[in-house]
Amino acid sequence: MSTTIATARLQALNAGSAASTHLAECLAVDFAALLQAVAPTLPPAAIQRMHTAAGKGITQRMALAAALLREAGQGDVQHWRSHPSDTVRGWACYLIGADAQATLAHKLQAMRPLADDPHFGVREWAWLALRSDIVAGPLEALALLQPWAQQPSPHLRRFACEALRPRGVWATHIALFKQQPEHVLPLLETLADDPERYVQDSVGNWLNDAGKSQSDWVRTVCTRWQSTRDSVANAYIRKRALRSL
Repeated sequence: MSTTIATARLQALNAGSAASTHLAECLAVDFAALLQAVAPTLPPAAIQRMHTAAGKGITQRMALAAALLREAGQGDVQHWRSHPSDTVRGWACYLIGADAQATLAHKLQAMRPLADDPHFGVREWAWLALRSDIVAGPLEALALLQPWAQQPSPHLRRFACEALRPRGVWATHIALFKQQPEHVLPLLETLADDPERYVQDSVGNWLNDAGKSQSDWVRTVCTRWQSTRDSVANAYIRKRALRSL
């Protein structure tokens, strides 16, 4: 994808002086070059490890970048979470997610500013970086995220839903919610008439995910909502939920 991006633009992304504006730019970033630019004191062996990983998936490289920074004693989340580069702020997400000493509650607290980041990519990295913790304790995660569904920020409301999706393109599935999606219904009910399309998309996608294993349950929820909720928002969510069922 880098061939479609102007050379000067790609250089700025790799130098960490600019943020990406769309997914193609996110995927075009040379992680080794970016690491060397923003953390010039990293040992050459660390940069080489990233060079070697160039062919791996982006989530693996995000996690590796965080690990390399931590191993080099440069894992201070506060330092990286306000960096101009959205990719570097994504590394801050993975530094939080990989903290073996922190509970999920503490990780969520630390992740909150990044979950509310103005950049779309950082907001996605924020929940992806916590996915293994969420998969390991989905009911705990649900309890912790229920209050987020009532926050003024649509970014945080979406995070509450998106982080708990049963399936995902780049994410490990949550087996419990694939088989028993009713656990998450109270949170979905909270967001069922959300005024923001950004949140509506997530709720619709959540239900569509669930419908791949529990289609009857999703149809029942949508049928009930059709008779009890008359908002334009809910109509959109229902259409999105049922689009492939």
